[in-house]
Amino acid sequence: MTVTKIFNPVNRPSIFEKPNIINFLYEHLEQYGDSKEDIEKAIDFAIKELPSFGGFVIALYEEDILSGVVVVNQTGMKGYIPENILVYIAIHKDQRGKGLGKKLMLETIQQAHGNIALHVEPENPARILYEKVGFTSKYIEMRLIKNN
Repeated sequence: MTVTKIFNPVNRPSIFEKPNIINFLYEHLEQYGDSKEDIEKAIDFAIKELPSFGGFVIALYEEDILSGVVVVNQTGMKGYIPENILVYIAIHKDQRGKGLGKKLMLETIQQAHGNIALHVEPENPARILYEKVGFTSKYIEMRLIKNN
């Protein structure tokens, strides 16, 4: 049985759920992930534990086992910058290939108010899923990392 939990500024994860979500993303994002601190910050922005425009976190459970997570932050923008950025999405490595990624993406699209942007490495196999649910490549992102 699949259970979907949606966390946001009104319905925040419990003190037990939040660390589980952070650890899940840290483990299952694999080489495409970030530090636990950065993951926690994105979650805190989504649920407004830090000053932000908000967003949401979706946790997908299969038979009471955390099997997928997505984190979306609202940008406060519209038009030239999409209203939402999908910061993280991961499926448990033992649950991949069962359609859970598509299920999670469709729920994300339904929950988001406005357009959604995401960043994906060109070689990331998840790119195929994103294209299947309607994402297109509009720009190449470039970054300048300043060493302050």
